[in-house]
Amino acid sequence: MNRIRNFWKKLGPGLVTGAADDDPSGIATYSQMGAQRGFELIWLSLFSYPLMIVIQEMCARIGLVTGKGLAANIKQYYSKKILYVCTALLLFANIFNIGADLGAMAEAMRLVLPGAPFALLVLFLGIISLILEIFVSYRKYAKYLKYLTFVLFAYIISALLVEMNWGEVLRNLFIPTIHFSKDSLMLLCAAVGTTISPYLFFWQSSQEVEEKILNSEKGEGTGRAEVGVKDIKNMRLDVWSGMFISNLVMFFIIAACASTLFTSGITNIDSASDAALALRPFAGDFAYFLFALGILGTGLLAIPVLAASASYAMSETFGWREGLSLKLKQATSFYGVIIVAIVLGILFNFIGLDPIRALIYSALLNGIISPLMIFFIIHLSGKESLMGDFKNKKSSNFFGWFTFVVISLVSVGGILAIFL
Repeated sequence: MNRIRNFWKKLGPGLVTGAADDDPSGIATYSQMGAQRGFELIWLSLFSYPLMIVIQEMCARIGLVTGKGLAANIKQYYSKKILYVCTALLLFANIFNIGADLGAMAEAMRLVLPGAPFALLVLFLGIISLILEIFVSYRKYAKYLKYLTFVLFAYIISALLVEMNWGEVLRNLFIPTIHFSKDSLMLLCAAVGTTISPYLFFWQSSQEVEEKILNSEKGEGTGRAEVGVKDIKNMRLDVWSGMFISNLVMFFIIAACASTLFTSGITNIDSASDAALALRPFAGDFAYFLFALGILGTGLLAIPVLAASASYAMSETFGWREGLSLKLKQATSFYGVIIVAIVLGILFNFIGLDPIRALIYSALLNGIISPLMIFFIIHLSGKESLMGDFKNKKSSNFFGWFTFVVISLVSVGGILAIFL
């Protein structure tokens, strides 16, 4: 029991980052993958795992060692114009995601409360997210986010209630299949865009800084001299665990939808709520309610991460005081960006934009930003002048550049599929 308790204490930013990756938009994407292509793309849940951990570990190490977020480090070493463009694209992509997630959460609540008005639910969920992020102390809020990750197990349980051909699942998991059709490329791009997303990079590095502040008696950021090998090992355990849970959930959602919807010819899945409704006849009421609960819970986890990651990037770019450990009047601009992002996300649901089109736009923006941000992340984490003894090792550099090439190729393929 003590081992479990000690392991839980070591988990933090990495666990929350991994859980936030499985937001309602991601759930919709994974459901589409299973419904439209069966088990064909389930190998991505295994293939993307090492790519995720190497980049997220670099982001965490940068924040832990330098005591500054990703945007602040990029601003120090590279062109500000490039950073301004990346930050603006990140803000737009995150607002799209927030809007889509709020809509998905409202629809999930309507699965349980059919008579509830959609508009009122979107407003309620957006306001709740704002209140929690702005007015709850960071110490309590960090615990809330950490415990909210348990909601992800709803997807694992609901998938285990489905009859599955495990031989076919494992064969497709370890033997990749790729079809270079327009639909397959768009799904591939959307999957990568929602799995290895820029907002996770900024959130991870900044949360390592926040955790150092939280654990510091003086309440100040820490520098390289105060970071030891044990800190790096604990961070790595946290990141690897968070990314593992993220990809495990991805695996089970694809498997569940492939085993039920694809085999029954139900391929028209436009949202996470559609997936829950379609699963109900095959998996039963319990799995249906678990799936709906998961949509709501992951949204409550992901929306603050999306809003705060954009605000961290904006604040560090323009030199504003920032941090969830600060109060509203201490970091007005920082919280102002969070408020604007969530309010625009709420309004997004009343302009008549197709949520699936919004997901495509979001994935496209992420596809444009990700390779550039990964390039900066590899360079920064490999700088001895910045990272000292904790700079990238040869293996990290290899997997980092491999990830950069893969993400770049997938992004180009996705963009071509959309416009050609």
